[in-house]
Amino acid sequence: MRPLLLLLALLFSAAAYLWWTGENVNWPAFLSMSVFYALVYYIGARAASRREREDNDAEGIMLAGRNLPVWIAIFTMSATWVGGGFINGTAEYTATQGLVWVQAPWGYALSLVIGGLFFARIMRRRRYRTMLDPLEERYGKRLTALLFLPALSGELFWTAAILTALGATFGTVLGIDLTTAILLSATIAVAYTALGGLWSVALTDVLQLAILLVGLAIIVPYALSYSGGWDNTLAAYREKFGAAASLLPSREALGDYYFTWWDYALLLIFGGIPWQVYFQRVLASRDERTAVRLSIIAGGVCLLAAVAPVIIGMVSATADWSAVAAGPPPEAAATLPWVVRYLTNPVVAVVGLGAVAAAVMSSVDSSVLSASSMGIWNVYRPLVDPGLPDGKLAKLIQRCIWIVGVAATLIAFQVQSVYALWFLCSDFVYCLLFPALVCALFDPRANKWGALAGFLLAAFLRFGGGDETLGIPAYLPYPTDFPFRTLAMVSGMSAIIIVSRLVPGTKKG
Repeated sequence: MRPLLLLLALLFSAAAYLWWTGENVNWPAFLSMSVFYALVYYIGARAASRREREDNDAEGIMLAGRNLPVWIAIFTMSATWVGGGFINGTAEYTATQGLVWVQAPWGYALSLVIGGLFFARIMRRRRYRTMLDPLEERYGKRLTALLFLPALSGELFWTAAILTALGATFGTVLGIDLTTAILLSATIAVAYTALGGLWSVALTDVLQLAILLVGLAIIVPYALSYSGGWDNTLAAYREKFGAAASLLPSREALGDYYFTWWDYALLLIFGGIPWQVYFQRVLASRDERTAVRLSIIAGGVCLLAAVAPVIIGMVSATADWSAVAAGPPPEAAATLPWVVRYLTNPVVAVVGLGAVAAAVMSSVDSSVLSASSMGIWNVYRPLVDPGLPDGKLAKLIQRCIWIVGVAATLIAFQVQSVYALWFLCSDFVYCLLFPALVCALFDPRANKWGALAGFLLAAFLRFGGGDETLGIPAYLPYPTDFPFRTLAMVSGMSAIIIVSRLVPGTKKG
C-alpha cells in the first residue's frame, strides 16, 4: 500500500507544480493518465510482492524464476519491442522519408524470428542468466566487461529514444513540458521495475500491450476520416513519394543510397538479435520449445502493431495542415502526437496518449532491467566480488536499475529524432556485439584474442564512417553509398575466426 501512496503523492506533486507554473494543461487528460499510471504501478507492485514470496533472489528478479507461462511470455516479448520508439518512429519516417525507409518494423520482426530459430533453443538449453554469459564462458570476464559497453549503450539509447517519444506525445496532448513528461514516466517505470524485476515487467506488459493495440485501432479510423478514407490517403501518398511509397527497395526510390538501404536492413535484422531484453525472455521461458514459439509469435505481433503507425504517418504526410489552426507538426518526431491531438477528438486523443504511454513503459522497464542485470551479473560480480551471494546480487540489481534509469533519462533530454536514435541502438550491437555472440555460440575454437581483435577492428571500421546523431566525424574515406556498418560486422567476425586459429587460447580472465 505504501508504494501506491507514494505514487499518488508524486502525481499530486506534478499536478501542483504544473498548476503553479501556469502550464496550459489538459486536466481531464492528465487525470486519465494518472489513473492509468496508478493501475500500472499497482500491478507492478503486486508482482513485486509475489517475487518476494516465491523468487527472492537474483534469478527471481532477472528471470522470474524461469517460470513465465507462455501467454505472459508472448505478451512481454511483443510489448518490449513494440515500444514508443517503434510506433512514434514508424509514423515519423512514413510521413517524412517514404515507406521504403520504414525498415525497423519488418527488420525487428525478422530478427525475432531468426533469433527464435537459431539462438533461443541453445541459450535456453544451457540455462544462461544473461546474453553475456556465453561470452564470459568463451572469452573470459575481462573481455566480456569490454563487450558490455555496446550492450549498455544500446539499452541506454533505446530507453532515451522511447522516453523522448512519450515526452513529445505528452507535450502535445496534455500540454505539459517535455522535461516533466519524461521525468514522471521514467520515475514510475523504474520504480516498479526495481521493486519486482521481471515479474513486474511481464505482468504490466500484458496490460500495456492490450492498451496499445486497442488505442491504435481506435485512432486510425478517425485519422483516415480526416484525409478522405484509405483509398484517397494511399493515392495522395503515392503521388507525393512516388517510388518511395513502396516497401520494396529500388534504384528509383533510393537513388544514391541503394546500398545504404541494405546496410540498414541487415543492421536491423541481425542487430536486433544480441539484446538482453530479448534473451531475458528467452531465458525466463519454462523450456526450449516455449522460447522458440514466443520469439516467432512476437515477430508476427511486431508486424501487426506497425500497421496503425504507418497509416498515421501517411495521414500526416497527405493531410491539409493549412486547415488546422496548429499547423503541421513542428518537427518530425511530433508526427504521431500531432495527428492524435489535432486530427481526432479530445476523447480519442486521450486514448492515443494512453497507447503511447503504455508502449513506452513496456519498453523502458525491460531495458533498464536488462542493462542492470548484465552490469551486476557479468561485470560487477566476476570482477569485483566473485563470491557475492544471490540475495545481495538482487539488491545490487535493484540499485543499478535506478542508475541506468537516470542515465537514460538524461540522454532523452538531448534527443532530436526518435527514429535516428532508435537505429543507433542496433547499430553498435550489430557491428561490435553480434560477431562475438555468434562465434561464442557456434565456433568452438573462438577465444579471447580473436574476440579482442574482432572488437577493435569492427570499432575502427564502424566509427571511421562517423555518426551524425552523436556528432562523431568520419575519418575513413568511405564512398557516399557504402555499407560500412556491414563491412565492420563481417570484418569483426572474420577477425575472431582467423585470429582465434592463429593465436592459441589461454586461460580465460
